[in-house]
Amino acid sequence: MAGRFDRDIARARVMLCAGLAWAVTLTVTASAQQLLDRVVARIGNYAITLTDVQAALGLGLIQPQQGAEPIGPGTQQMIDRQLVLTEVVRFPPPEPDSGAIDKEVARLKANAGAQLPALAQSTGLSETRIRELARDDLRILSYLDQRFGTTVQVSDDEVARYFQEHESEFTRGGELMPFDEGETLARQRASAERRRAIIDQWTRDLRTRADVTVNPPAPSPNQ
Repeated sequence: MAGRFDRDIARARVMLCAGLAWAVTLTVTASAQQLLDRVVARIGNYAITLTDVQAALGLGLIQPQQGAEPIGPGTQQMIDRQLVLTEVVRFPPPEPDSGAIDKEVARLKANAGAQLPALAQSTGLSETRIRELARDDLRILSYLDQRFGTTVQVSDDEVARYFQEHESEFTRGGELMPFDEGETLARQRASAERRRAIIDQWTRDLRTRADVTVNPPAPSPNQ
């Protein structure tokens, strides 16, 4: 009887040690996830997390900017995206149909490519979340078309200036095409450039009116 009792005590100790080890593992994992998903910015009470930014970069919703980004790669773009979405909620455009959302989901997944499973694991992306992001993207595009139109009128002088300042876009086989030949394309691109400038200014105005708080980037491990 005593031998059996001792074996039971030993087994209980082993199980207790295993349970403690598992608890420690869960605590370390939770701490690592909390560190990964830290808040990088707030717009009012809305929080933008590091995984939000990483997911958007991985899906191609935002693009890495050239040069240094003092508040962290992609953070400013995510702030701007959320500011625009706030306007979309206030003045909603027509809801995108499911077919259009399906196509946008496929495009986002194609942007991520073979990295999609790893991206989903590291950021918590789910099929539902990707679909929500795709819907938001289409709503933003529709809202901008609704507010600013699909094209912006430009003058003949602006078209000529665009042609002169972007000669590489109108060079074929090493030869610059005649202006008359490239005028239609120059007008389209000058209009698109002007539209982007108008939207960029509008977005900057949204920033100045918003209650935005940006947290400093976490120090690198070598610092």
